Amino acid sequence: MADREKGGFWVGAAAVLFYPLTWLGHSVYRGAERIPRQGPALLVLNHVSHLDPAVDAVFVHRNRRVPRFMAKESLTKVPIFGKILLGSGGIPVSRGTSEAGDSLRAAHETLREGKVVVIYPEGTITKDPLGWPKRSYTGVARLALENDVPVIPVARWGTQDIWNGYSKKFRPLPRKTVVHSVGEPVDLSAYREKDRSPAVLREVTDLLMGQVLDLLVEIRGERPPAKPTGNG
Repeated sequence: MADREKGGFWVGAAAVLFYPLTWLGHSVYRGAERIPRQGPALLVLNHVSHLDPAVDAVFVHRNRRVPRFMAKESLTKVPIFGKILLGSGGIPVSRGTSEAGDSLRAAHETLREGKVVVIYPEGTITKDPLGWPKRSYTGVARLALENDVPVIPVARWGTQDIWNGYSKKFRPLPRKTVVHSVGEPVDLSAYREKDRSPAVLREVTDLLMGQVLDLLVEIRGERPPAKPTGNG
């Protein structure tokens, strides 16, 4: 097994802060061996709670890698958390501004450096009252197609029962179960030689989030709505 990826001071600070937060739930990891122990990878996740970055960071770290999150630029201004996010290699996303392209370029460079990038294609926590993913932004497709790295879908479920972003309720007790389920890397070879048209980017984005949705269905044992909600 490869040695744990070195993270430095800010990753250590994140571990001190985030590991105790995961004690709010009982962690169950499925298919975690599919996360490469070395080399670049793009992890694609759904987003249901403000707790997600903390528990997802610990999940990746327990699998001996250092996660680099693509996160809304506003999160960098949150006291303590913002410093940890930037210090540990997080990539702020200023969607809808002239700086939006900078975040994608930074993510490309992070992958070229052989690191793990974590992305929530929905852009924010879903507002669906049942917690199903909303329609996602296509930046994930650009990253996936322009970097020949493993693109791995991951579904996570349970954090919304602790901190629900839709109802704004925090319920740490009784202790909940938080499940991470990791899928096989998605084969995008059929798309890599195509033009990066909006239609292709949308198709690839929907493909990737469809894989995440399939994993989420397995965790929940429920059927999703016919179409994702929200805009993306």
